[in-house]
Amino acid sequence: MNLLLIILMLLLCLLISDVISHFIPFIPTALIQIGLGLGIAFIMHSRAIELETEWFLILFVAPLLYDDGRHFSRENLWKMREPIFGNAIILVLLTTILGGYFIHWLMPYMPLAAAFALAAVLSPTDPVAVNGIARRVHIPPKVLTLVRGESLINDASGLVAFNYAIAAVVTGYFSLRDAALNFTYMFIVGAILGLTLGLMIDWIGFILRKKGIRDATFHSLLQILTPFIIYIVTEEVFHASGVIAVVVAGIAHAAITEHTSTMLAKEKVISENVWSVLLFVLNGVVFILLGLNIPLSMGAAVASEDINNWLAIAGVLVIWLGIFGIRFVYSYLSTAVQYLIAKRQGAEAPSIKSSLLISLTGVRGAVTMVAVLSVPTLLASGEDFPQRSLILFIATGVILVTLVAATLFLPLLCKTAKEPSSTLRQLDFNAAMMRIFLATIKRIRAEITPENELVADELISEYKRMVKRIQNEDNSPETQVYLKKLNEMKYKGLRAEADYLRDARENNRIDPVVYEKFEATLDRREEALSNDVRFSVRYFLAKTLRLWHQFRRHFKQEPEKLKATINTVKELQINAFEAAIASLEQEQLQPQNQADGEIIAAVILGYQGMIRRLGRERSEGKEVNEVLKEELRIKAMDSERQEIQRMYESGEITIEQSRKLRRHINYIESATLDESEE
Repeated sequence: MNLLLIILMLLLCLLISDVISHFIPFIPTALIQIGLGLGIAFIMHSRAIELETEWFLILFVAPLLYDDGRHFSRENLWKMREPIFGNAIILVLLTTILGGYFIHWLMPYMPLAAAFALAAVLSPTDPVAVNGIARRVHIPPKVLTLVRGESLINDASGLVAFNYAIAAVVTGYFSLRDAALNFTYMFIVGAILGLTLGLMIDWIGFILRKKGIRDATFHSLLQILTPFIIYIVTEEVFHASGVIAVVVAGIAHAAITEHTSTMLAKEKVISENVWSVLLFVLNGVVFILLGLNIPLSMGAAVASEDINNWLAIAGVLVIWLGIFGIRFVYSYLSTAVQYLIAKRQGAEAPSIKSSLLISLTGVRGAVTMVAVLSVPTLLASGEDFPQRSLILFIATGVILVTLVAATLFLPLLCKTAKEPSSTLRQLDFNAAMMRIFLATIKRIRAEITPENELVADELISEYKRMVKRIQNEDNSPETQVYLKKLNEMKYKGLRAEADYLRDARENNRIDPVVYEKFEATLDRREEALSNDVRFSVRYFLAKTLRLWHQFRRHFKQEPEKLKATINTVKELQINAFEAAIASLEQEQLQPQNQADGEIIAAVILGYQGMIRRLGRERSEGKEVNEVLKEELRIKAMDSERQEIQRMYESGEITIEQSRKLRRHINYIESATLDESEE
């Protein structure tokens, strides 16, 4: 029961962190999740949720790196293979050695082998944190590719170096030859096993499909289990690097599925949806667990009388600067060497700014935390592990400092980066989706006939809701100006409706009770334009109450009298809508720009659609209407794809954005068609 409560608590914190991140976008979600974990640890006086390093690597690192391998560009990996492998292996070893000597010089009371262990555990960058920062800050593509590429591999090299340094402290024995041979074995055998096992699992799936087992859910589950199987077999059976194995398997799987994506379309949609949920959970829980473990990792050092807290905090900052300096110098020198060697091939010249970006983006995270928590408490001789509490304190502090430094300085550095002129006109995802939906609405309106006008209005309403959702999420100045003008026109329409109804009331063409109902409806519609969350709740409750009253009146009134009342109300409502259209048409006659004219036309078309819906019975020809709606929906989907192609050819979106938009449209289409089949 306790385990179940812990899992539910972690998932609840994950949802809360996503909500907070939406309202405070300038703070990385990772830091918010760490803060929530830390808060839970203090509130519940919990020591920690202790996970063994191996368990953590299997449950979290294996699937996350496998997915990164699946989506990492093989072209970029091959193109940047030298800097990626240089950062993942050479930089890790340099950080371990130079950082170890620097820490030992700074803190002579820490044994050299323990200093090497601390430097080694601080050397690997965290792929989860890197991806989180990339979603918030526009990091130059080359820098992001390099950091993402090295984070796929350096977990393995960092953990191997860390384990050997710990073993040297515990046993007092270290052999450079044995370490080098074992390091090579783990990397090479891990890569071979990852490729072999990955291809074998894909081959099993292929054989099962040939035998008639084509259930998409079964094959999606097989793909979810793949990284766990590969990691366990590689680590437990062959004692090689499971991290390298799952990365290679992910890359191999992506290469194979490229040629079968059309044949396995349904499986791919289900698999990607399951992966998206799984990754959302794993990414978030990693940092919440990190926050939960901070009191455990820092508590002993804070409570110890032998460790001065202020000196320990100063040590964290100085050691971070030392590790940062090693990474910065290596990045600059390696870029300079590549530039000198490949100058004629157009290699990029070394840049202080680029090296700063690479250094700041290399944040540390959960792998560092879990590894350092695995430091044993006793040596082989039975003595206490030297400076264990201080090592935990410094490692945790450096993780937090790297995240905070990236949060503060990366936006400043990236803000001044000049983008190529070809990308200045490119749209972001939300703006592109809005363009697609608006173009689709225009296409549907062009296809309206007397037979399909009712279902066309229903379909247009669906797309309008999607546009509205995007507008609510988009805070860009252009969108805000558009929404302001749109609301102005809607207000004008509402005022025209109110004037017509008031005139009808004064001339006794409307019953006082009915007039009050209309007036209340106009008030609600006017308040709805404010986009107030509180109004949404009131509107929902009021709508429920109105439906209940309508249900009661349906049984209390005589059918003929009820029908006459409904027809009267409909006629009044239609006349009020026509008055609003006449007012807006007068507005169109005034001088204005093209954008304002399009907004007024859109509001008028909305009124015309409502008039058509009121003038026809929904119950007539329901089956025929469904057929007409499906025909229109197919044309609408065709329009969406045409608009994506048009935006790509005009340079408004990149090829990557085009793919992402097409995938999103495919998901919407799949969900819509599944609903219609039901």
